Amino acid sequence: MTVWTSVRHIIALATIALSLLGSRSACAQDQQPSDDSAKPKSAARSIPASLDSDQDDSDPGTLQPDTRPLTGVQTPSLGSFEIGHNYFVPGVQLMETVRSISLNEPTGADWSSSSFLAGSMSLYKVSARSELSANYTGGGYLSSGGAQGNGMFHQLGITQAFKWKRWQLSLIDEFSYLPESAFGFGIGTGFSVPGISGVLAPTLPDLQSDLHPNQSILTSAGSRYSNSAAAELLYKLRRSSINLSGTYAILRFVEPGNVNSDMDVLSAGYDYQLTGKSSVGVLYRLTEYHFLDTPQGLTDHSVRLAYGRKITGRIALQLFGGPELAMFRQPVENQSQRLTPSLGATLNYAMPNTNLLLSYNHGVSNGGGVLIGANTDQIRLEVDRHINRGWQGTVSFGFARNNGLGDFLDVLNQNQNYDSYVIGGGLNHMLNRTANLTFAYSARIQISTQNVCAAGSCGTSFTQHQFSVALSWHALPFILR
Repeated sequence: MTVWTSVRHIIALATIALSLLGSRSACAQDQQPSDDSAKPKSAARSIPASLDSDQDDSDPGTLQPDTRPLTGVQTPSLGSFEIGHNYFVPGVQLMETVRSISLNEPTGADWSSSSFLAGSMSLYKVSARSELSANYTGGGYLSSGGAQGNGMFHQLGITQAFKWKRWQLSLIDEFSYLPESAFGFGIGTGFSVPGISGVLAPTLPDLQSDLHPNQSILTSAGSRYSNSAAAELLYKLRRSSINLSGTYAILRFVEPGNVNSDMDVLSAGYDYQLTGKSSVGVLYRLTEYHFLDTPQGLTDHSVRLAYGRKITGRIALQLFGGPELAMFRQPVENQSQRLTPSLGATLNYAMPNTNLLLSYNHGVSNGGGVLIGANTDQIRLEVDRHINRGWQGTVSFGFARNNGLGDFLDVLNQNQNYDSYVIGGGLNHMLNRTANLTFAYSARIQISTQNVCAAGSCGTSFTQHQFSVALSWHALPFILR
């Protein structure tokens, strides 16, 4: 498959999309108004309003307040839509990409191309005491001209919650098997997250960024799988709550030459509601980092004070900070421990037709598959703009700085630093009730203090550009009784 073949595939996808758009217009002209259109639908016999794909996505239903604890494992949200029905939605996604060759790909060509074909599904099931949401996307890809080759990819997100009068138990799992770093994968397209897109997609699990294995060093080579599984128990009092949680996360690489790691996390938090919108909390977290095939390991203790403010459908703010003590199994530069700050912030803010997400996190991480532990700063900015009924735009920016913790073994180059940037965006057009066409662009940039060598080439920096077009389709929801 050549780059020109990929370009022809892109043109074919655009042609199919335009034909779908034409079909939608023809159907709209043939439709005649009915007296029944003003009558309310029977919830037992038809798709409810919140599951009706004909509705304007800007008003999908009633928002329910976010009940996630401030010091819990998930980031705060603007709320979730009250659906009231159990349903299952399958879908199909196609994507064609053309991108420039980067440092860790073979020389001899300037551009490579890839074709992705995936199946997707979203499931939502709720009862009086439990709620289950699951989103999955997986398939295969064919590539030419680069190191990506041919292979498979999978992404899965599951949340199961059980609720009683004062108790709440949440079980969360986020899994991915990708041909490259998750940092910037599929940016601007529906391939960046599992499941179908739009109002039918159940709320995705959103674990705190430091509960995921760090993958923000772009020169970590080849396919890898990552999984973060968390269990959180919450006990609610009148104006306060207590939460206990445990998380187990892994990062494994298929190709040799990368650092595989495990992460065990135990947390205990206390929240106090100051007003109906503001709360404060304190969190203790114990994290164990294990690095396979190396003698080094880290034990990390952190205590954080937190502040949060939530207004349903408008703002979700979380701020936290405190000391973090990293203890080394093997001394690093004659030190057995280091005291550093642990800082973070998350802002989810909604304006008319625009949503803004901004997050920052500073602390110890697994080292991104390249370093044996690192001090990591990570920033994420995403702006979604609802242009009109048929068009939506997204702009994204990500930055990560990984500083090695020290040189305890010369071959590991622990003093090396990496700055990674991901910049991109996309335009999404709703073709009809079940199909969407997306155009996206992204740039991945990495700068290092020392030479990085891969596939026979070396350099301290690289820049990779990628252009994508994606076509997605999903069925109307199957209502589960």
